[in-house]
Amino acid sequence: MDSLTCRTSTWIDFLRQYGPIPRNDNMYDEVIQRTLRRKKLQPITFETEYLGELLDNFRSASPKTVILTGTAGDGKTYYCRQIWEEFGGSVDDWQKDSKIQRLALGDAASSPSVRQLIVIKDLSELTLKEKQSLLPQIATAILGKDTSKVYLIAANDGQLVEAWTEAAQIEEMKPVRKAIEDLLVGDLRELDGFQVKLYNLSRQSAAVLFPRILKAVLEHPGWGDCNQCAYQSQGCPIWQNKQRLEGTDADRTTQERLTDLLELCELNQMHLPVRQLLLLVANALLGHPDAKDRLLNCRQVPDVIAADTTSRASLYRNIFGENLPERRRESTEVFKVLRGFGIGAETSNQIDNILIFGADDPELQPLYADLVLSDSFYGADLKYQAQQRSYLEGDAAKGREEFLGVLQAQRQRLFFTIPGDRTTDMKLWDLTIFQYAGEYLNDLYRALQEDKKVPKPITSRLIRGLNRIFTGLLVNNQDELLLATSGSYSQARISKVYEESVSVSRKRGESVSVELDQSRKKPSLVVNLASNVEPIRFNLTLTRYEYLSRVAEGALPSSFSQECYEDVLAFKTQVFKQLAVRRSLDNEDEDGEEAINIRLLEMNSAGIASERTLEVYF
Repeated sequence: MDSLTCRTSTWIDFLRQYGPIPRNDNMYDEVIQRTLRRKKLQPITFETEYLGELLDNFRSASPKTVILTGTAGDGKTYYCRQIWEEFGGSVDDWQKDSKIQRLALGDAASSPSVRQLIVIKDLSELTLKEKQSLLPQIATAILGKDTSKVYLIAANDGQLVEAWTEAAQIEEMKPVRKAIEDLLVGDLRELDGFQVKLYNLSRQSAAVLFPRILKAVLEHPGWGDCNQCAYQSQGCPIWQNKQRLEGTDADRTTQERLTDLLELCELNQMHLPVRQLLLLVANALLGHPDAKDRLLNCRQVPDVIAADTTSRASLYRNIFGENLPERRRESTEVFKVLRGFGIGAETSNQIDNILIFGADDPELQPLYADLVLSDSFYGADLKYQAQQRSYLEGDAAKGREEFLGVLQAQRQRLFFTIPGDRTTDMKLWDLTIFQYAGEYLNDLYRALQEDKKVPKPITSRLIRGLNRIFTGLLVNNQDELLLATSGSYSQARISKVYEESVSVSRKRGESVSVELDQSRKKPSLVVNLASNVEPIRFNLTLTRYEYLSRVAEGALPSSFSQECYEDVLAFKTQVFKQLAVRRSLDNEDEDGEEAINIRLLEMNSAGIASERTLEVYF
C-alpha cells in the first residue's frame, strides 16, 4: 500500500477548521472568510431562516433598525456580512478591524434622500464611551425621529439590555430600552410605535438547519479531490464516513436519526447554535483519537490504515466526541448535549445478547449476521471477533475492558443503523436513557404538528403519572386529575385530603389535554377548570414526558429526576391557585356550617382512588 498515491485535499484541511480545534471565537467568521480566499475555495453555503426577510426590510421604502441577538455561534456576524455584501459593501472593508461599518442604502444619484446603513458587528465590543455616543443616535432612529440612518446591530444574549442600561443618560432612551426588554422577554419581533425589529437567532431550529448544513458540506465541490486519491477505494475512513452520513436515496437512516436527536434536544430546551452544528459535522467526518488535534487530514490516512485503526474513526463514535479527550469533549456544547442521551452506555438485553453471543447462538445468528457481520468496516471486523472470543473465553481483565469499550461503540453504531421498520421490535430507544423518546417525537409532537389528536393511551399515561405525583399514592386513575393536599399543604409528598377532581374529557368547561403551544410550537399539557378561568399550561419537555411516563408505569416520583418532581409540584400549585379562582367565582362559602366535611382519598384493590367523606362536628 506504500506505493499508493495519497492526494492531499485543500478542502479537507479547510473542513478541519470547523472542528473542535483551538480558535479565536470572536473572529470565527472573519478567519473562515480569509482562509477561503487564501485557499480559493467555495464557502459552505446553506439557506438560513431570516436572511430573505432582513434583505426585504432594508430594501423597503421605510426600513426599520434590526437587532440580531442570540448566543455565540448563532450566525449574527454571518447575517451582518451577507447583508453588507448584498448592498454593495466591500469585502476588503468588512475584513478590516473596524467595529462599525457604514454604507448607503440605494443610489444617491436617483434619490436625494438616501439612508445610511450602519452595521455594528458586536455591540459588546464597543467601549462605554462609544456606547454613550452611539446609543442615543440609535434611539432616535428607533423612535422614528431620525429617518436618515438605519442600523443593523449584533449583540449576544444578556449584553443587549446591559448595554442600554449602562448608556442610559437621556430621557428618550428609557422607552427604547423598555421596548427592547419587552421584545426579548415576550419573544416578540416588533412593537407598535417603534421602528425596530428584533431577531433572536437562538430561536432557529437546529433540526431544520442541520440537514441544510449537512447537504452543503457533503455536496461541496472540494470532495472532487478525493476522486483522484487511490485511498478512496482502500479504506479511507474520511470517505467511508462521508458515504455513511450521506446515505442513499433508499436509506438515510443515519442522518435522519441524528436529526431526530437534535430535534429532541430542542424540545428539551437545549439550543445548539450553527457553529456547534458545523463542528458536529466536521468531527463526525474527520474524528480519530490518534490524529493531530484528534481530526484526520489526508496525510494521516495511510498511517491509520497501516496501523489497522480505521475503526477508531467511526462516524458513530465521532458524533458523541469519542475521539476527543474527556475534558475537551465535556466542554464542547454539542457533545455534552448529545451524550446526555446515554447512547452507548445504555443498552438492552436483546442488543447485548446479539453483540456478545450472536456468533454462537443459533437463534441470534440471523440478527448477528444482519446487524453486525454485514458491516465489516465499523461492525464485526477481525479485531472485533477476536476480542469477542477473548471475552467469552474469560481471558485477561485488560481484554475484558477493551471489549466493553468496543461494545459501547457497537451500541452507538446500531442506534444509527437499525432500519426504521425495525425500531419497535429492536426497542431502539432502550439504547438511550429516554425510552419514550420515539413515542414523544412521533406519536405526540409530530402528531400535534399535523393537527392530529394525541393517542388516548398517551394522555391516560400522563394523567396517571400526574395523579401519582399529586397524591403520592400508586393510584391508577386516568380519566380524571386528582387534586389533593395533606390538609393545608399542597406540596406534601403524601396528599390524601381530596379537594377536587378535573375531568380529562371535556365536561362543563373542564378538560385536560395535550396541545401544541402556539407561541413556542412545543407540546404543553393544558388543564381547563372552567370556561371563565385561565387555563394552566405545563411545558411538556422530553425529560418531563419521560419522567411522567416512568412514574405512571410504576417508578417512584423521585427515582428519575428530583428537578422534574419539583416542576410537577409547582404545576400542582398553579392548578390549586386557579381552583381558588374558580371557587371564588362560584361563590363557594361554607363558613357557618355546624359540621365540617373532610374528604379523604381511598383506594380499592385495582388502585382506583375515590373520595370518602368524614363529618367532623364541633
